[in-house]
Amino acid sequence: MDPHLLRTFVTVARLRSFSAAAGELGYTQSAISQQIAALESDLGLPLLSRRPVEPTPAGERLLEHAGPLLLRLRAARADVLRAAAPPAYRLRLAATPLALNATLAGRLARARAAQPRLEVTVLGCGREDVAALVASGEAEIGLADGVAAPSDPLRLPESGPLTVVGVAEEELVVALPPGHPLAGRPGLRLADLVDARWLQTTLCPLERLRALQGEGFPAALDHRGDDVQTVLNLVGAGHGLTLLPAPLLPATLPTALPTALPTALPGAPLSAGPLPAAPGASGACGVPLLTPRLVHRVEMLHGALPPGPAADLARTLEAREHA
Repeated sequence: MDPHLLRTFVTVARLRSFSAAAGELGYTQSAISQQIAALESDLGLPLLSRRPVEPTPAGERLLEHAGPLLLRLRAARADVLRAAAPPAYRLRLAATPLALNATLAGRLARARAAQPRLEVTVLGCGREDVAALVASGEAEIGLADGVAAPSDPLRLPESGPLTVVGVAEEELVVALPPGHPLAGRPGLRLADLVDARWLQTTLCPLERLRALQGEGFPAALDHRGDDVQTVLNLVGAGHGLTLLPAPLLPATLPTALPTALPTALPGAPLSAGPLPAAPGASGACGVPLLTPRLVHRVEMLHGALPPGPAADLARTLEAREHA
């Protein structure tokens, strides 16, 4: 299959329009139609229905392969160009919303102080996009974050030959309203919160919690953005619980320090009604997560980096002993 024709097919399928794809790719609509016809002739199968424009079953199967194939081609090109490129002092750092924490921001400041000519642009993106941006050469270095067991790697999309290394780990807390019955606890177990009302967020996907604990964790509200303050406001107003890195939230003082948590946590039923927020409270507080042992992990991704500013920046971001 010709990669050029494959890219055209992916664009038409994404936009659901031959004319829109022509505008995006810089071709005439008839040229786009000819390219799709050539690809269908090569495979001997119809890939797109015309009215409406949507993938056929064969087209759907091809789409599953097309994205990774095109990314690997872009990654190969970027990898070759990196090896021959002169040192560059203008670098792009792709980062998920919670990846560039205080520790890594401090390391970035050290790197910039050590290289006065260094100019860094931080590209905010989703977890699924970091590896693709780095592999395709749109960013020299990436930082991705997620919930993981200590020292366990994150489950990032496969995007070609990239170096991936953990660069930071922080404790996790259960974020809840200050007036919640469990806000004064010294710690909480995830197993005791399976029936609680949770926020579905990109910062802490509930699918990850279900994979760890089994069924449960009903989504009381689905938030599709990645703004941390919005999530904190939603938690503080009682829309649901979530897990967040401990430095983002003030700790609550426990009303008592029992030697062990009871098997059943007292208080209002977690699955019934909105969570009770303190009168006038707009923020959230955090209670340490005791079990299972989970952390907020940040990983750095990069391709082959010849000696120069990008390699020096990567070493500084990885240098935990200086954190």
